[in-house]
Amino acid sequence: MILGIFCGSADGTNPIHRQTALDVGRRLAAEGIGIVYGGGRVGLMGAVADGALAAGGRVIGVIPRALVDRELAHPGLTEMRIVETMHERKAAMAEIADGFVALPGGAGTLDEIFEQWTWAQLGIHAKPCGFLDVGGYYRSLRAMIDTMVAEGFTGARHAEMLVFSDDIDTLVARFRAYAPPSAKWTTAGETVKP
Repeated sequence: MILGIFCGSADGTNPIHRQTALDVGRRLAAEGIGIVYGGGRVGLMGAVADGALAAGGRVIGVIPRALVDRELAHPGLTEMRIVETMHERKAAMAEIADGFVALPGGAGTLDEIFEQWTWAQLGIHAKPCGFLDVGGYYRSLRAMIDTMVAEGFTGARHAEMLVFSDDIDTLVARFRAYAPPSAKWTTAGETVKP
């Protein structure tokens, strides 16, 4: 299994975020789970990679050339793929990963995980998506998703696709047992792509 990890290129103000990112990397490596992420050496991104690498894990980075030119690429990854655009980065990560986890982060993190959730709703892929809710970081987002369901903009079955937990082992267990619902616009007899 290879998990796509989306998270901040900053550490945030609470030290728990960086420590959790290091722990996630170590834990996934210990379970033999590979990581694909944005390829950076900074922030939580770098911490996840460092944790996994220190524990002997496989870490694949996918980074746009412009960020390599700014010397933001992690120098010690198992594999580094350099792409030209952010769109190519997201597409490559989507292809490689078997599921997607968002740790705390900003607009880029939300963009990445929401794109994967959208693709899952549309049946473009059948991969699980989840949020590692460190210290309640995603509590308000979860409430917003409940509001989207209540207001009729998201179906309950699609909201339930998202896994929220403060424990990476719980997320992984839920991912392993994941069965996708029918796609948003599925017609009779059509199946969701694996």
